[in-house]
Amino acid sequence: MDEKYVVVRADVLPDVILKVIEAKKLLATGECKSSSEACQAAGISRSAFYKYKDSAFMYSDGFGSRIVTYYLTLCDRAGVFSEVLRCLYSHGANILTMNQNIPIDSAATATVTVRFDDGDYNAASICEELSGIDGVIRAGTSYGR
Repeated sequence: MDEKYVVVRADVLPDVILKVIEAKKLLATGECKSSSEACQAAGISRSAFYKYKDSAFMYSDGFGSRIVTYYLTLCDRAGVFSEVLRCLYSHGANILTMNQNIPIDSAATATVTVRFDDGDYNAASICEELSGIDGVIRAGTSYGR
């Protein structure tokens, strides 16, 4: 089956689609523990939920442009990765993924992918700040996705 996607303004959609998206969000965030509970909270039937749940998704305009991946080489010393995360947090970064590899020759590589919900950020200057953290050997970045 050749799937096609269409972006439609939310205010022109049937109410049931928006309620399905709300029910999916309630499940994903753990606010509701079952589809029955989520459907009741969103005000839709379970049959409507199951009819549309695999076809209705929320779109975030410009989402990819606010995603940044930082590539780091860190000294094998306690607290270095924590300082990196603290620095990102101080700039309003929402951490999406993070990975630190096992150290080899007293250095470990790490990647941290973040999303900036506030459009007022400078990924390059944050990368420079990360480079200045004691224990960060190297820091680089890539933008978007």
